[in-house]
Amino acid sequence: MDPAADCPATGNECVVAVCEGGVCGQENVAQGTPLASQPVGGCNEVQCDGNGGTVEVPLAEQTPCTEGGGELCNGAGVCVECLSGVDCASGVCGNANLCVSCGAIDVPASPPSCQSGAPGAGSNCGTSGNVSCCENKLVPCGTYKRSYDGVNYTDASNTATVSYFRLDTYELTVGRFRAFVNAGQGTQASPPGAGAGEHPKIPGSGWDPRWNGNLAADVAELKSGLHCDGTFGTWTDLPGGSEKLPINCIDWYQAFAFCAWDGGRLPTEAEWNYAAAGGAEQREYPWGSGVDGTRAVYGCTDDGSPGCAFSDILPVGSKSPNGDGLWGQADLAGSMWEWTRDGYDDYQ
Repeated sequence: MDPAADCPATGNECVVAVCEGGVCGQENVAQGTPLASQPVGGCNEVQCDGNGGTVEVPLAEQTPCTEGGGELCNGAGVCVECLSGVDCASGVCGNANLCVSCGAIDVPASPPSCQSGAPGAGSNCGTSGNVSCCENKLVPCGTYKRSYDGVNYTDASNTATVSYFRLDTYELTVGRFRAFVNAGQGTQASPPGAGAGEHPKIPGSGWDPRWNGNLAADVAELKSGLHCDGTFGTWTDLPGGSEKLPINCIDWYQAFAFCAWDGGRLPTEAEWNYAAAGGAEQREYPWGSGVDGTRAVYGCTDDGSPGCAFSDILPVGSKSPNGDGLWGQADLAGSMWEWTRDGYDDYQ
């Protein structure tokens, strides 16, 4: 059968007009033939199905899917961002199934809180004593069930999807917070700038100048507030043996101000919970299941003596790697309570 120029167009790109024996007819275009007109972006190519209709076929893994580069198809029809540390401009990723962004997740090589190199504020944390106290690790994006572990919490109705983010490996140390205090930060005299510490996906989530009045008036008042507990407070006005301990006695505004000053931000509750649960693994504890003294600082048992004492508070990462979460963060269970940008529920 030969195409016939004098036969009327079909109006269907997957069906062509043909002429057989002087009679106009139609012929289906072969299966797998891409349509000439394709939608901009996306990771599915529309092809003829061989029966006159169309079918969407996922483009090959690593096919660029945005004009600006930096995003590739994952082979399943989804456009994802590149793995950090590779050349996104050339459209090459080490693993396109990870939805993380080149460049966008870069963090300061040496955040302000670790530039001094002092105890708790340099490369002297972790069980080996040679890891940066400011180290952070990538948490890839995904969907999970909030506050669900299938054991103690069995309401699986609250799902959330989070983008990639970076989360500190260790809790904030006294040493790192001391750098913040010594810089005169976290006070009404030197508050964060408007919008500082904003979540990149949540417009308007940065520092609100109306919060300035919730900060201490000056450094002296700030230091005074850090002595909120005469027995268990970890802050000392002068550097001492507590520099690698997690800081306590700080409120939400101080935590927010610190993160903004240090080039970061507070995680949302959904992000923190996602990291602690191991995302879709929905772990009962960050490390999996079962809890004991080799995995978490808890129960006033860490100094080996009965009763609760200051000596039960251990340096950050003391239970690492046994107690680490799926993506390498320590002390996601046990040790200190940790501030987040928002809450899971409205408690008012």
